[in-house]
Amino acid sequence: MATKKKVITKDDIVSKYMEEVLEKGQKPKSVYHFAKENDFTEAEFYAFFGTLEGLEKEIFRLFFENTVNLLHKNEEYQQYDMKNKMLSFYFTFFEILTANRSYVLQTLKIDRNPLKNLVQLTTLRNSFKEYVSEILTDDYRLEQERFQKFQEKAIQESAWLQLMMTIKFWMEDESPAFEKTDIFIEKSVNASFELMNVAPMNHLIDFGKFLFKEKVYSR
Repeated sequence: MATKKKVITKDDIVSKYMEEVLEKGQKPKSVYHFAKENDFTEAEFYAFFGTLEGLEKEIFRLFFENTVNLLHKNEEYQQYDMKNKMLSFYFTFFEILTANRSYVLQTLKIDRNPLKNLVQLTTLRNSFKEYVSEILTDDYRLEQERFQKFQEKAIQESAWLQLMMTIKFWMEDESPAFEKTDIFIEKSVNASFELMNVAPMNHLIDFGKFLFKEKVYSR
């Protein structure tokens, strides 16, 4: 009696891809070669991913997804303010990256062109920006609604830039247990939230509105 072939899952494909990149030090040449060398069909691959590039992006999105899932398992997390939610995200996310450090370093340095390596992070970028928007509280939101959309986009982009800077610092960190990265996270997040203090901006906008009214109605 023929042995029934195991049904391959999305997680199986992700795991096999990461293993192959680490063992061979390079990406598979094509979906065909990747599938053949790992004993599954192209059709099984395409059931979950459209391209190898899509698979690469999904791996980093899964790092993000696993981070958020772990955060939500902590009942205290829901009571945190925005800054502490962000700190919790950073520490958890970098724990997951550290558990997969060899793969992350390999793939983010595999191409001589840094921009090609960063393409893998586009899906992570979208997910992270959505996360920042979700945890944004009124404490850091301008009172004037007309400026809120612009402000939210600015916060999302600056938060993403900060995350990228932290990833770069972590990749170059040679300290035991990456303790310097922990310090970098705490100091950079604290500094960014100091800069996000909207009280001075609200005062400036109110002052601007006052000057505008005075100029228009005093004529």
